[in-house]
Amino acid sequence: MLLWLFEQLAGYHSSFQVVRYLTLRSLLSVLTALGIGLFLGPVMIRKLRALKYGQAVSSFAPENHAAKMGTPTMGGVLILLSIGISTLLWADLRNPYVWIVLGVMVIFGAVGWADDWIKIRYKDNAGLPARKKFFWTSVGSLGAGIGLYLIAMQQGNPVVTANMLDLLIPFFKNISIPLSVIPFGLAFIAFTYLVINGASNAVNLTDGLDGLAIMPIVLVSAGLGVFAYLAGDVRFANYLHIPYIRYASELVVICAAMIGAGLAFLWYNAHPAQIFMGDVGALALGAMLGTIAVMVRQEIVFAIMGGVFVMEAISVFLQIGSLRMRQKRVFLMAPLHHHYEKQGWKETQVVIRFWIITIILVVVGLMTLKLR
Repeated sequence: MLLWLFEQLAGYHSSFQVVRYLTLRSLLSVLTALGIGLFLGPVMIRKLRALKYGQAVSSFAPENHAAKMGTPTMGGVLILLSIGISTLLWADLRNPYVWIVLGVMVIFGAVGWADDWIKIRYKDNAGLPARKKFFWTSVGSLGAGIGLYLIAMQQGNPVVTANMLDLLIPFFKNISIPLSVIPFGLAFIAFTYLVINGASNAVNLTDGLDGLAIMPIVLVSAGLGVFAYLAGDVRFANYLHIPYIRYASELVVICAAMIGAGLAFLWYNAHPAQIFMGDVGALALGAMLGTIAVMVRQEIVFAIMGGVFVMEAISVFLQIGSLRMRQKRVFLMAPLHHHYEKQGWKETQVVIRFWIITIILVVVGLMTLKLR
């Protein structure tokens, strides 16, 4: 929005052309989202407390979580609002990738909001019925997959260094798994569906301790932002042997907004948390990360950088599978962060150590750009 405005003003004075630079708009996106989040945070916390939209603590949670009862939830609305406003202000709205990511954010955020609302309003821990949740998240992820496939088919460009529908294998220059062998992009669309929904649910499972999910979201957003910047520049893409993605560079503005909004939310979500993001934030942010990972063709690297999310999800699957098949537990409690709490780790120890692990994994993910 502001990019268009400054482009018009540039016709009157050349100094306005500076806003066309992606790096400047990305920095402004960080600061805008950060400012909105910090300013509106106290207002939202007071409003949620007045409405008594407090967190209900599950009876299966560790005993020390009882003190969290009544903490305002649905704070993800603050994060998504900050991201949305910042993106609309500073991104190039002629870029179709921007609208796909925002569309995913809205759909998954709405599903999470409905889930949170039912839990709070009707005291129903089951939340939104599974069939409705499955339907709407499928609409979002399949819609993104179809849209990306159609865009890829329109981007016949000789400077593309690899098929835009291939699954790239990290640490190897010329090894990839083609997803275009099945007609009409069905394999690519199905894979996109799995990545987006998998990321969404993995982040949601991780969001169980103060600050545990939001900082890895910030770090992984930064890592994906680097890939988006490089993939959107034909010179860097050719040099690094990664696909040149015509629309990818504008994703940096969205990643920057996620960083700013996430840091603002962390200000209020740090232990002891004044507000929780709820499903409205976790489902949407996870889906956005998965969508961006597909757009820049770095799904496996995304799984590496988001290793904490992957471990949390796997711990739940292993626990459920073991209980059903062997009637035995693999972990003292799942998701994984509760296992370490049961082992005697303090909440802040679990959170900070998982942050450190994420920093290491993001660095490893970025190393795949050169170690091939």
